[in-house]
Amino acid sequence: MKLSDKKILVTGAGGFIGSHLVEELVKKGYKVRAFVHYNSFNRWGWLDYGDKKIKNSIEIFAGDVRDPNGVKESMRNIDVVFHLAALIGIPYSYHSPDTYVDTNIKGTLNILQAARGLDIEKVICTSTSEVYGTAQFVPITEEHPINPQSPYSATKASADFLALSFYRSFNLPLSIIRPFNTYGPRQSARAVIPTIITQIASGKTRIKLGSISPTRDLTYVKDTVEGFIKVAESEKSIGKVINIGSNFAISIEDLAILISKLMNTKIKIEEEAQRQRPEKSEVERLCADNANAKRLLEWSPKYTLEEGLKETINWFSDQDNLRFYKLNIYNV
Repeated sequence: MKLSDKKILVTGAGGFIGSHLVEELVKKGYKVRAFVHYNSFNRWGWLDYGDKKIKNSIEIFAGDVRDPNGVKESMRNIDVVFHLAALIGIPYSYHSPDTYVDTNIKGTLNILQAARGLDIEKVICTSTSEVYGTAQFVPITEEHPINPQSPYSATKASADFLALSFYRSFNLPLSIIRPFNTYGPRQSARAVIPTIITQIASGKTRIKLGSISPTRDLTYVKDTVEGFIKVAESEKSIGKVINIGSNFAISIEDLAILISKLMNTKIKIEEEAQRQRPEKSEVERLCADNANAKRLLEWSPKYTLEEGLKETINWFSDQDNLRFYKLNIYNV
């Protein structure tokens, strides 16, 4: 499918990955409608701080994915939907799981129902590697058992199965993209890489983290965005779940040490109890098998971990960007 003559909707457009995706689509000359979370300040998330030419090139729709009527209105005259809107914080899901059900499951249902009624040409639903739980084998293929270990990942797994049921029951043309741990500029401070970088950038040498033994497969946001676009373009992706990952894992401890070296700082790591997940909820090991992405999409990551980290560190080290983050608190 060529996207050049399609009208595209991106939900979650003001968020971390969503804003990068919107920017890349606009740079490619595509027609984009950005669905941002309605608020009384008329703020558009990270889109407010991007290139003015890009902001002036997009159509903004302010709404809430939990509202089926608003979702349907946002999708009128749309050909392709990238559905990224979700609640993502794992710690927050422990004490507010209802909000995750409403946003991640019912929000996805609203997208699927509207897509079915409006004859949308393709829907790309965003999953997460967290649905696999701790790896039972590595690298993790798309056939790995689904074993969510947090309310957050349970709602994302539910949304995945709901989406696939619409493909099987109603022949709704959709794909599920399953990114492993994406990182880069603008990422939430609740994620581990911004947590490490912002503490060092603010002058700290004693870095507070949660568990440091788990391993993660890290993908730079520009590579993840390319994966989204290739999933949309590929006819072979319809009805499929596709991992987007690097096929390389690193422990949180080794990651922190690597970042400190890139930032020319010696650090001491302190594991802090409030930052740790409940024992049975911690995902100890993630490492992607990206063979399907290579075969179906001709996608593979272009950035090495060090290259992506350097770009991320440069962005977070800019004081104009660092001001968006509350450096002296634990971000749930």
